[in-house]
Amino acid sequence: MLHCQSKASGSWSFSLRWIQCVLTLFVVPVISHPQCLDFKPPFRPSRELEFCLMYKDFGCCDYQRDQELITRFYQVMEDFDESGYSSCAGFVMQFLCQECSPYAAHLYDAEDPSTPVRTIPGLCPDYCSHFYTTCPRILPLLSNDPLIMKVKENQTLACQYLELDDMDYCYPHLLSNQKLTLNLGQVQSNSEGCIQLCLEEVANGLRNPLAMVHANDGTHRFFVAEQLGLVWTYLPDRSRLENPFLNISKAVLTSSWEGDERGFLGLTFHPKFKYNGKLYVYYSVEVGLEERIRISEFHVSSYDMNVVDHASERVILEVDEPASNHNGGQLLFGDDGYLYIFTGDGGMSGDPFGKYGNAQNKSALLGKVLRIDVEGNDKGPLYRIPPDNPFIQEPGARPEVYAYGVRNMWRCSVDRGDPLSKYGKGRIFCGDVGQNKFEEIDIIEKGRNFGWRAKEGFSCYDKTLCRNSSLGDVLPIYAYPHKMGKSVTGGYVYRGCEYPNLNGMYIFGDFMSGRLMSLKEDRDTGTWTYREVCMGMGRTCAFPGLINTYHQYIISFGEDESGELYFMSTGIPSATSPSGVVYKVVDPSRRAPPRHCYYNPLPVRVKSNLIKFVPVELPMSLTPAAEPTESIDWLQELINLQAEVENHPAIFSSSKVEPQKNSQGGGRKGRPRAHSEPAFQNGAVRLEVNEHGPGDRGRVEIYINGEWGTVCDDLWSIKGADVVCRQLGFKYALKAARNSEFGEGTHLRILLDDVQCKGSESNLLRCKHRGVGTHNCAHYEDAGVVCGNSD
Repeated sequence: MLHCQSKASGSWSFSLRWIQCVLTLFVVPVISHPQCLDFKPPFRPSRELEFCLMYKDFGCCDYQRDQELITRFYQVMEDFDESGYSSCAGFVMQFLCQECSPYAAHLYDAEDPSTPVRTIPGLCPDYCSHFYTTCPRILPLLSNDPLIMKVKENQTLACQYLELDDMDYCYPHLLSNQKLTLNLGQVQSNSEGCIQLCLEEVANGLRNPLAMVHANDGTHRFFVAEQLGLVWTYLPDRSRLENPFLNISKAVLTSSWEGDERGFLGLTFHPKFKYNGKLYVYYSVEVGLEERIRISEFHVSSYDMNVVDHASERVILEVDEPASNHNGGQLLFGDDGYLYIFTGDGGMSGDPFGKYGNAQNKSALLGKVLRIDVEGNDKGPLYRIPPDNPFIQEPGARPEVYAYGVRNMWRCSVDRGDPLSKYGKGRIFCGDVGQNKFEEIDIIEKGRNFGWRAKEGFSCYDKTLCRNSSLGDVLPIYAYPHKMGKSVTGGYVYRGCEYPNLNGMYIFGDFMSGRLMSLKEDRDTGTWTYREVCMGMGRTCAFPGLINTYHQYIISFGEDESGELYFMSTGIPSATSPSGVVYKVVDPSRRAPPRHCYYNPLPVRVKSNLIKFVPVELPMSLTPAAEPTESIDWLQELINLQAEVENHPAIFSSSKVEPQKNSQGGGRKGRPRAHSEPAFQNGAVRLEVNEHGPGDRGRVEIYINGEWGTVCDDLWSIKGADVVCRQLGFKYALKAARNSEFGEGTHLRILLDDVQCKGSESNLLRCKHRGVGTHNCAHYEDAGVVCGNSD
């Protein structure tokens, strides 16, 4: 192994050894991470390439760029005779076409911000030797790099300069590297099959953002609603208008309690909003001593397209709420043009209202999917009943009821349908929050019973009702147990343009566990396959502006006008905490071809001040190398040394070191590994979870006297979490998790109990506690943390 040890600066052996250290650095194990020179994922060209045929199926060039490379090829080759053309044309084409490689950013060293982008792709040593003995004269024709001009006459120096430090990606060996080429262009997953996606922050500083909608009016604005009763307008460049679009916070009933389910809960725009200016909201109100849910209609102001006329409110429907939870809150327009309203069962536990509960009682509006017609309601009734509503003729049933037997559907969406075949268009997907054991995803069907309170997920909840075969209830397409999450947040079927691999994938989440999940339909069998969604690890999300962490409490999902997918989460689930963030979902493995997803937003007349978007999350990036104390032109030194070595062959032979053949090691352009890992010190901590999850949260495990153990959550507080997160390199503790939220560490001893910290201690051992190994608790009380770099 080559060690870069310190020697006297004037030593020949040190100088040559130092340069060889530079040229034989360790690299990370190969991980498929396609990236183009524009720092975006590669794509499948919409028109077949004619020149760079090796990348015609998947790469970084579209037809236009391919034609530009053909032109440059002929410019380079115009001075070659027939013999030179025969010898050099193949090399020129191969060099030029590496810009089209799915791994172009690696080949040209574009990912490392501390180095200039190469003008010649990184070559494997054997290929460089072959090229140099065949046609070295093309180098100055392809590159204006002055350093290449210095070494172009010396094969050894030239090939050392053209070599790529990361041999896994050098040309042409990367073409036969199965770890790189296997499943190239498909959604990447880790060893456990968890889909690896990335995120882009698009809005922040929001207080429990629970709806993101667009007006479908061609402006590509999006509107984000806060639980307090404010709605904000965002322009396509992500700047926010200073004045709110809607502010009914004085009328909205909510509180600052964590987990309060009341408040502003839903927002949707009329399908003809562009022409009639109508929108509909769903919120909690207090009337006298009663709590109600209210659905109201508003008009946008005739003076400002970015402000609602608050005096235009018309209450369409009110429903009494017997309890403060299970308020539902989704509003949407179906493809049929009717308004769908999703109400909760009224609250408490187990739908205890009446003999069968509200959800099974078709004369009650709670626990239902309602469907009404608000078209042409400026005169006459506020809404009409669609003529094909299923229970119009049933005595005692409310005619608004479209489906029943739902507990508390939280976030529903309409499938736009496959962009080409339109398969799935109009389906309504909902997440229905469970009671004690299961969360479920449903597809809404007219007139059907979705089972609650007889069933929860696929299992019986009320055994008496469950035995009633006349229920004819619809089973969910997917249900998951509470060990995975305890409050489902329904999502969307992705039908956007930018990430074709995600088409048809239903992506949703869980509010409590922070888990992102997906379902994909097998159209032949009608079954749905589950795959968890993870944040891309390592270099997977190392694209400009992308992040791979998010706040745990996933409140809602949304689409923009072009169909791209977003979700909203917060670090503190309180209506008054400004910790809410909107994230865009990004697939780093493949994108649509350039200009394929272009849209031209209609102009927006702005009368309010604009607040420029400033991200607060830290994007993924390579750690910058430490600045050298002295600027060194290592290539020039190598050239000078090589000249002297040629005059002193004895010195060269006595100093020669074989280059290190790397199969694994430290970071790219990084340091060699240490001989051994240092032992853990007392008080060291780590985060563990039962399932794969982001590295900023997990069960706290502590190292004491040679063993790892867990911490009990008796007296566990945010100050103790502060100590742990700071040890792990995070700025803040966002949550002190309790009740084994991140699983039970039953394979370990409980080492600390009754931990009481001031928050400034260096580790938990410095805090007050019962004593190492002394406790009166169990693993179902294992403590955890959620950390972050934004407060």
